[in-house]
Amino acid sequence: MEIVRKDTDLLIIGGGAAGCYAAVEAKTQSPSLRCLIVEKAHIDRSGCLAMGLNAINAYINPGESPESYLNYVKQDFMGVVREDLVLSIARGLNDTVKKVEEWGLPIEKRPDGSYKPRGRRGVRVLGERLKPILAEAVRKHRVEVLNRVAVTNLIKQEDRIVGAFGLGIRDGNLYVIRAKALIVCTGGASGLHKPPNPGSGRHLMWYCPWNVGTGYAIGLRAGAEMTSFENRFIALRVKDVQAPTGTLALGAGAKQINARGEPYLEKYHKDSPVRESSTYFRLLSAVLENQAGRGPCYLDLSHIDAQTLRQFKVDLLNMSPAMLLMLAGREIGDYRFEIAGSEPYVVGGHGEAGYWVDVERRTTLKGLYAAGDVAGGAPKKYVSGCWVEGQIATRSALQEITPGSLPSIDEDLIKKEQSRTEMPLKRRDGLSPQEAEEWLQKIMDEYAGGLSTRYELNEEKLLMGRTLLKDLKSNVPYLKAENYHELVACMEVVDRIDVARTVVEHLLYRKETRWPCSQSRLDYPQRDDAHWLKFVNSVMDVDTAEIKILEKGLHGQD
Repeated sequence: MEIVRKDTDLLIIGGGAAGCYAAVEAKTQSPSLRCLIVEKAHIDRSGCLAMGLNAINAYINPGESPESYLNYVKQDFMGVVREDLVLSIARGLNDTVKKVEEWGLPIEKRPDGSYKPRGRRGVRVLGERLKPILAEAVRKHRVEVLNRVAVTNLIKQEDRIVGAFGLGIRDGNLYVIRAKALIVCTGGASGLHKPPNPGSGRHLMWYCPWNVGTGYAIGLRAGAEMTSFENRFIALRVKDVQAPTGTLALGAGAKQINARGEPYLEKYHKDSPVRESSTYFRLLSAVLENQAGRGPCYLDLSHIDAQTLRQFKVDLLNMSPAMLLMLAGREIGDYRFEIAGSEPYVVGGHGEAGYWVDVERRTTLKGLYAAGDVAGGAPKKYVSGCWVEGQIATRSALQEITPGSLPSIDEDLIKKEQSRTEMPLKRRDGLSPQEAEEWLQKIMDEYAGGLSTRYELNEEKLLMGRTLLKDLKSNVPYLKAENYHELVACMEVVDRIDVARTVVEHLLYRKETRWPCSQSRLDYPQRDDAHWLKFVNSVMDVDTAEIKILEKGLHGQD
């Protein structure tokens, strides 16, 4: 394993929506700035935007305002949101969307030239090539990119983050990158729980399977404060193809029905603990119908006319071609599609798990910022909100980057990381990364509210999950790899274990049910605003890896 050293002014970890926008913003504001993106895959088609997008789900349409957007988010997340973060996102949504349109994103228009809305807070786009458009903007602004390098840890000296380590996926080199400021933009975490499909189909899931929570894990191990990991995200999707149900419901007017053909949402309105239009309500209703023996549940498009069907197919081409193939295999009029909840994910763009940040997107570690899916406290930001956060974090970081040399890195730190990352290659016997991943997913599925338990949680199972995860973590030194690909997989499963341990600690601490399915406690089934209208935060001890829980008020106070 060779050591490759690189220096930069601004290091952006992750080349997804937030990372690409942040890099372009940096070079726009300061053309002479040295800016480097480190991306595990390739920025042309990486992350959760790889297949494209058919709508921008966060936009202030006429009649809406940043304040009404905040109210919508607060209602959906039952009061526990950082209002300052959500408002700062809402105020920047339209400008960032306009900017990406200038880069080449086709946005559907009305005859008068205004954007064609999708629902109250979204606009329709032809976004199959959204990721290549973002990548091309990065290249035009002469941002340096390290593709196929997986970040393994942050470099912390004294009380400041001064760089990051990376592992070359194809060359096996250890990259030692020094920087004056860093922005984490890596995306959330999939693969913590057992996925719906086994074996070679295990990566057929809603969220990008290569977003394994590395952005969270490197912050956890460096001692950053995190928030809301109990607020898991569970997607209601067309079964097997994982197509977005919003495209069917909002774009094509599909209705949710049970196996008997009965619409069922209305029957749950009266006693629902959540707002009827929320994602939690649609998911919870489907779960309850299945529990009552009236499943499976469907989205029904049997009423669709020819023009709407044609538009629906265009939407699928821009985001979910597998769903289009499923549609093509049906007889005319056979347009009932089974829906089901996904396994839980940890993601700060749809949910609100992530780094605890201030309004400038500073984390609690000096020199480190967070944007996009890894930034906590501000849910429903979606892709346009990630762009806004990338912009905010960059502008804040630029104010703190000063002329001068970079600090030297302690050589002992480098040797320690080199030994840690290359050790699995030296081991002939032990635990393969796939075996470790399956072990992790079985624990999380059975004891931390996975698919097999209908997302339900209770104290005793969570305590057992904590014990089993501790046992799994003790086996990390026995991971083995036969090549660089497996070596990266070893690093990924280590990251997932650290994130999963944090999730379990948060789920144990919040003793109420605030977000049905996402955080459903059988032993504490009621929402309890008197005691739990607050954030659950945590910090991992950098020496012992023990996780300490902190409580924070809605406005960030202790």
